Amino acid sequence: MTFAVIRTGGKQYRVTPNALLTVEKLEAEPGATVTFHDVLALGGEAGLTLGAPTVPGASVTATVVKQARGEKVLILKKRRRQNSRRKRGHRQDLTVLRIADIAAA
Repeated sequence: MTFAVIRTGGKQYRVTPNALLTVEKLEAEPGATVTFHDVLALGGEAGLTLGAPTVPGASVTATVVKQARGEKVLILKKRRRQNSRRKRGHRQDLTVLRIADIAAA
């Protein structure tokens, strides 16, 4: 099984071909193709290749399935005995990707 570790949105993800992946919002329309060149590691039958910090020449290609929003996160602040409280919510914008191909150097 071939896999890669990519970096996007300040996070690292382990991806395999034909897998669905939810990442922070990317500026791309549904159906568009996105290529990631920040490949930190490649693995498979040939063994593990680690980058320093990235694997030269490696890339991961994905197709945008949809743009979505995450679950609402509630932020509550309360000051005791002050009759003071604040309630806010946040929904993160997300992009759903389908990994198409993992290309080694």
